[in-house]
Parts: sequence; C-alpha cells; structure tokens
Amino acid sequence: MGKVDLHTHTSHSDGALTPTELVKKAKDSGIDVLSITDHDNLAGFTEAFEYGKQIGVEIIPGVEISTDVEDKEVHILAYFIEPFNEELERYLQFFREERMKRAIRIIENLNSLGFNITIEDVLAISKISAVGRPHIAQAMLAKGLITSYYEAFNKYIGNGCPAYEKKVHLSPQSAFKIISDAGGLSFIAHPGYMPESLLKELITAGVDGIEVIHPSNSAQQVKFYRGIVNEYYLLESGGSDFHGGKREDDYNLGKFYTSASVVEAMRQRLLKDSA
Repeated sequence: MGKVDLHTHTSHSDGALTPTELVKKAKDSGIDVLSITDHDNLAGFTEAFEYGKQIGVEIIPGVEISTDVEDKEVHILAYFIEPFNEELERYLQFFREERMKRAIRIIENLNSLGFNITIEDVLAISKISAVGRPHIAQAMLAKGLITSYYEAFNKYIGNGCPAYEKKVHLSPQSAFKIISDAGGLSFIAHPGYMPESLLKELITAGVDGIEVIHPSNSAQQVKFYRGIVNEYYLLESGGSDFHGGKREDDYNLGKFYTSASVVEAMRQRLLKDSA
C-alpha cells in the first residue's frame, strides 16, 4: 500500500473537483487510500467509492464537522462513520441549513459595508455544495469586489472581521458522540492552529486522535503531536487538506500524507471498541 490521504474536499463542500475527479487526481499522485472529508456532507462518498473500486483507490468514509470552544472554532474529522447512518445525516442536514442561514447573515453584513453581493451570487458558486465562507469569498472575487481570495478572509469575513458571523454552537463533546454513535472515530483537525491548553482539553473530552500530518504543521509540530499521541494512547491521522481551484494547493496532494499502519491502527481500535 502506498500513500494515504485522510483529509480532502470535493465540490460537495468547498473543494473544486467532483469526487470522481479528486479520486483520479489522487491516484495520479500515488495515493492508494483516500478519505473525502467534506464539511457537514457525505454526499460525495458513493461516487468516490464506486470510482475508487474501478481504479484501485480505497475510499474511507469521512466528514469534517465544525465545533467551537468559547470563541475558538475547532474542526473535527470523522473516519469510518456509517455513510448512510440516518441519525448522522439528520445532524448534517441541520448543520447545512445553519450554514445557509449564516451565509445570509454574512452577506447582509457585507451589504451594510457597501458591497453589492447577493445570496444568489454565492449559490451560483456553491451549486450542490454545503455553502460556506469560501464560496462567499469566491463570489466576491468573481464580482471584482476584492483582488484576491484571501483578501475576503483577511479583511471582511474571517474571524473577528466586520462581516464575520459565528456558526451554530456545537461542542466538541457533542461531535464526538455524534461520530461515535455513527460507528466512527473523531480526530482534531489541523491542531497547529490551536493553543496547547485547548488541545489537552479536547483529549480529556474524549477525542480519538490528532491530525499529525497537515500542510500547516511544521516538522517540529509533527514530532510534538506524535509524542502527544503516544503519551495519551491516541490515534494519528494525516492528509493534504486538498481543495483545489482558487486555493492553489495542487502541490499538496501526494506531498502531505500518512501511512497504511495509521489506517490499520484505526481499524484495530474500532474492532476493540466493538468487542
């Protein structure tokens, strides 16, 4: 088994490629095992799974869920969840509806700042996807309201910026239970963005693992998080957090990856938990 990438996004959330396109690109990048972790959305799994079978890429069901601790947004990755679990889908549907309400509030804030943008402009970008801030940024860029994708986040819709709106509150503990009830494992995504105190709080709360390999993690951080994983008997994961398109992160796919032993450790943990 070659490379394993457990953090990617498709056009069903804020990625640029369809599930089929992403699986093909992953295969071309030397990836044998892939998890699509779209935000609040499992809609891309079946297409990716079927195409993966055809070309020899194993697809692990995954999803990325946003939670918050006080004023900090914490993203949780879930793996090996049951892709057609009705209770999980009800939660994800609720989160997608809340995403739409949040997008409308952000657009209203942008309008009050003098920007001529509508929810229709954003939906023209998001199409089938769960709508999010990246789609708003892309719509602003398409209309010539900003000069770069990242300007939208840095000046207007990023955390603490004038048009920012919080998501619906979901605690990490609630996310862990939702994931566990759907047969899956929960992981802290891109931990390099959070203080060590919060990391330890999440470990105490019962997270299953940490995303050790991520483009934002330095070599020193990778060593540190691997040490934390070993100290607390946690699992590790890793991936490219690939989106494509305006993110200009094509070079990350096939560069940031983890190993088959990481996936095997997850399977063993699930077997142990079900025994």
